[in-house]
Parts: sequence; C-alpha cells; structure tokens
Amino acid sequence: MEILPLKGDHTQVHNQARTKERKKERAILFNQKKKKKEEEERKKMDVEKVFHMTGGVGKTSYAKNSSLQKKACDKVKHIILEAVEEVYLATTPKSIGIADLGCSSGPNTLSIIKDIFQAIQSISHKIMMHRRHHPHHLISDEFRVYLNDLPTNDFNSIFKALPEFHRLLRQDKNKDNNDGLIPSIFMGGYPGSFYGRLFPNSSLHFVHSSYSLHWLSRVPPALYDKEGNSLNKGCVYISESSPEVVQKAYLNQFQQDFSLFLRSRSEELVVDGRMVLIFLGRRGTEHVDKGNSFFWQILSRSFAILVSQGGIEQEKLDSYDVHFYAPSREEVEEEVRKQESIKLERLDTVEMDTIEQGIESYGTTVAKAVRAIQESMISSHFGEKILDALFDNFARLLDDEVVKEDIKPITFVLVLRKI
Repeated sequence: MEILPLKGDHTQVHNQARTKERKKERAILFNQKKKKKEEEERKKMDVEKVFHMTGGVGKTSYAKNSSLQKKACDKVKHIILEAVEEVYLATTPKSIGIADLGCSSGPNTLSIIKDIFQAIQSISHKIMMHRRHHPHHLISDEFRVYLNDLPTNDFNSIFKALPEFHRLLRQDKNKDNNDGLIPSIFMGGYPGSFYGRLFPNSSLHFVHSSYSLHWLSRVPPALYDKEGNSLNKGCVYISESSPEVVQKAYLNQFQQDFSLFLRSRSEELVVDGRMVLIFLGRRGTEHVDKGNSFFWQILSRSFAILVSQGGIEQEKLDSYDVHFYAPSREEVEEEVRKQESIKLERLDTVEMDTIEQGIESYGTTVAKAVRAIQESMISSHFGEKILDALFDNFARLLDDEVVKEDIKPITFVLVLRKI
C-alpha cells in the first residue's frame, strides 16, 4: 500500500529545496564577487609590480628614447624655476626638501634637479650679497632630494650617474666663481606609488612630477563585467566605439587617484610649499581627438594587424587595457577645488609640435618612445616576441596619419601652493 506524504511534509520538502537553491545562488554570487575582486587586485598589482620605463641604456631603453619628454620639459622649465624661487623666498629653509615623483631612469630627472639646485644657489647668492637688506633670510646649506618611482623602476641607473652629477655641480660652481662651499646634497631613492603617502608631514618644500600623473594607479575595474569580460573589446583605451561606461570608468579612476595624490602631498608639504605637475591632457570634453588619445588608437590598430596575421589572439587583445587617462582642464580644476589646503596658482596648456624630420621619421621616434614606456606591460600580457612587429606597425601607421593631418598632443603644467 502506497503511503502518501502529508500536506506538511510537502511544504517541508519544498522549503528545504528552496533553502538549498538559495544557498547555491549565494555561493555563485559570492564566487562572482570574489573573482571580480581578485581580478581588480590582480590588475592593480600588475601595475605596481610590472609597470616601469625600460631600464638600462640599450637601444629600446627609456634613457635613449625620452627626448620628446625632455623637449617638452625644456619648453616649460622657466615655470618650474619660477616656482622654485617663489617657494625659496616664501619659506627660506635652512634645509630644503625636494621630491621628484615618477623620476624614471633616464637622464631627465638629474637634469631638472641640477637646474633646481642652480636656481636656488643663484638666488641664495643674491640674498647673501644683499644680506643687510634681508637679515631674516637664511641660506640653505642642505638639500634633501627624494627620487620616487614604482619599485620596479631602474633606480640603479640613476645612482650610477650620481658621481658625474656631483662633478658637474662642482665644475659649474668653480666656473661661476661663487664664494663658499657647495651645500650638502642628500639624495635617495624612495620606491612606492605616489597615490598615497610617501614622506613625513611637512618635510617637503617643492614637489616636481613630469609626465607621470596621466598614469593611473590601476586599470579601471569598471571596464569589466561581473564575469570579468571587457566592455571595451578591441581597444586599449577610449575610442569612438567605446560605450559611455568606459569613459566613466576612466574618469572615476582619475578622480580617485588625483584626489588621493593631492591629499597626500598636502600633508607632506610645508605651508607655502609648491608643486609643479606636468602631465598629458586633452582640449575639451571629447575623449577622441588628434591629440594624446590618437596614439592609443594607433596602438589598437597595430594590435589588430597582429590579430589578423595570427600573431596574437583576439581574446588576448580584448583583455588588455591601459592604465592611462588624459583629463580635460575642467576635470583637473574640479579636483583641485575639492582640496581646501591646495591652491591652483597657474595652469598652462602647452601644445607640442610635430618634431622635425631627422634621421628617423616622426612615427619611428614616437614608436620608440611609446615602446620604452609600455614595453613592460605589453610583454607581461602578450610576451616579448610581438614587440618588434607591433611597433613597426605603429611607426608605419603613424607616419601615414601625419601626412594627412597634424597630430598635436597637449600637456598641462600646474603650479600649486600649500595654504
């Protein structure tokens, strides 16, 4: 005889099944969130552990392929030195603290430190000659120079150049016939992300950062859906085909990073301390133009050629995005306004001209510069074998575009004061 379950038994079985189903759903959701978090952390750690300019002095090194950055810095050097003089006169420190954030490994960092040192020495000498009119002014006899970049940076290349750096300082001092000894200079490497605190409170008088702040702390996690799939397939940066969520993801990451950078430096600067920040930007609200974003379009097209030739897989390209953002003037100003203790003294827009044709084409020169910057990240994701073909494509495509229309990337130069 068949025994039928009671009504209450049916309900109990149903509830047990429903409970089991809910647990399964929660487990799936938990695993999805865990996977997304792990992906975010992996991409963030990729930047901190992998990203660096190509070290050494070889033909693909940053040291050999950073002339474009040097040319741009020379164009705005007068702004840097004016800010240095202003902070020196305003604070008159006995011991002056200077930080170069994103110093990299080429000759550019020691070149600007030398210029800053000489500017302070010059104004110190003038004060000393007219001391009776400025009895309250102290003469700096100690320089503390902090060279910062990510831990993967080739700091050894900088350290190897220090003896020659000091020799040139002594040589210039003798040439100028200035009285007195050269002030003590204490220089050190400070590895770590500048998106956060690096130095003690009120330890810095001047902060310099050149062509570093357009690099984000990580690839924006919002570029990927719950399953970790890219929302910007086929492109390494914002393009005409990118959905609006991609633009928002990059903007949000920039806002988080730049805000944290400013808050951190505000704690580390003395009152009336100055910052000069030089980084890439864009002209207006549109993200896609014939400026800095165009170089990423060229890189995406260069990758696409390799995909069509079977050199890399489409899925591999779809999962590669750069941790870069070129903000607009308004976006920069908005973040500065949020900082109560930082005042924007100056914001200049500098347009870099297409370099004159020399032994190499414009495309080749830019391709070498981009490779020296991006090689570490590209190699980590795709392997080293594709590099030569990729940047041969890049150089050729860029040369073809320059013939049609000028490409004019812009640079922002900010002078900020701690109040």
